[in-house]
Amino acid sequence: MASSTAVELDVDGRAVRLSHPDKVYFPERGYTKRDVAEYYLAVAPGALRGLRERPTTLQRFPDGIEGESFYQKRAPGNVPDWLPTARIAFPSGRTADEICPTEAAAVLWAVNLGCLTFHPWPVRRADPDHPDELRIDLDPQPGTDFSDAVRAAHRLREVLDEHGLRGWPKTSGGRGLHVYVPIVPAWTFAEARRCVIALGRELERRMPEQVTTNWWKEERGARIFVDYNQMARDRTIASPYSVRPRPEATVSTPLRWEELDSVSPTDFTIRTVPARFAELGDPHAGMDDHAFRLDPLLALADRQAADHGLGDLPYPPDHPKAEGEPPRVQPSRARRH
Repeated sequence: MASSTAVELDVDGRAVRLSHPDKVYFPERGYTKRDVAEYYLAVAPGALRGLRERPTTLQRFPDGIEGESFYQKRAPGNVPDWLPTARIAFPSGRTADEICPTEAAAVLWAVNLGCLTFHPWPVRRADPDHPDELRIDLDPQPGTDFSDAVRAAHRLREVLDEHGLRGWPKTSGGRGLHVYVPIVPAWTFAEARRCVIALGRELERRMPEQVTTNWWKEERGARIFVDYNQMARDRTIASPYSVRPRPEATVSTPLRWEELDSVSPTDFTIRTVPARFAELGDPHAGMDDHAFRLDPLLALADRQAADHGLGDLPYPPDHPKAEGEPPRVQPSRARRH
């Protein structure tokens, strides 16, 4: 592609315009908007697999990672007629129409808007109220790192196996790990979130010095936080193959379980992942062929409640108060009052 004010990309036979292709998005490495577009072209089948039919929020950086950024939940007014949308409901009761990519050209169309990171909901547009994925976010807290998240992920895999479930891991693009479990879309967001809480608590029981489900940062310590609220309605994580706004242009990269102990998040960037994708394909390509039931995890949650009195945990602050939810008061503040 020659340098110009705009270029046209051929994406599976559909023309997509890329304006200002030489605008620098990653100043430390000199990577441009064109580089980001070429990256997404190289991994388009994998990127689309994680987005297909999903209502998707765009995290846009129109002036690169050092400029202003914003999350675009509502579909822009210039959505092409070939890109479908779906109406989703926020916890407040408000609704919005979000884009739902169904072809690779949608990914590149969003890249032209300055989108680096895609944040799809864990639902499909045909049924936006019932998740078809559990997403377990293993988030390293200060004093921990990626290797600690890896150790927690291995134990999580054991817990999943014991309950007849299978997980697919990927890097977050930062220091953490995400593990996806495809599920039958027969349960609500509240029920799916309850299952992630149950998984987190079981992991915490097995690794009490290494893992926590404490919502309040002051109580987490140097442990891996299982961020169960990433399964709450209107909470999303970076999709597979999404570029992250970090100086190295890291990528949230699907992995095989046997790779976890030998990789680092910085191994995966817009420069390295295309070659990996060309050689290995998408390690999560078969994930959509599976759909597990949540009954074993709901039973685990019931046992935790009956045996240990463990109920709900706090929701994010913008959510309506849920029945049975504990007070949303920081413990140190509660003690002062």
